[in-house]
Amino acid sequence: MATQNLFIGSLAFATTDDSLRAHFEQVGPVASARVVTDRDSGRSKGFGFVEFENEDDNQKAIDQLNGKELDGRAINVSVARPREERPRRDDNRNGGGHRGGNGGSFRQRSW
Repeated sequence: MATQNLFIGSLAFATTDDSLRAHFEQVGPVASARVVTDRDSGRSKGFGFVEFENEDDNQKAIDQLNGKELDGRAINVSVARPREERPRRDDNRNGGGHRGGNGGSFRQRSW
């Protein structure tokens, strides 16, 4: 069985993987801590995930750290839900993407 991650929401943009790990190591040994960043800009998206070496520490972390401050913001700590499969945004096979036309909202006069 895969280990359960914790979802950490409302992170400050200044929070790094290392500061997230250090904050959660108060509870127990952390296997991984990751702040999710925007692929293009590299800026934090304001949430991340923490995985403890011992899964029993998950509930302790929720009890002790949910609503507590990290880098000046009160964080939300909960059990992460499994990732949902979503279609790719650039997939045009399912009717998505740009639909042609006459150049957008400009309407040609007919006189």
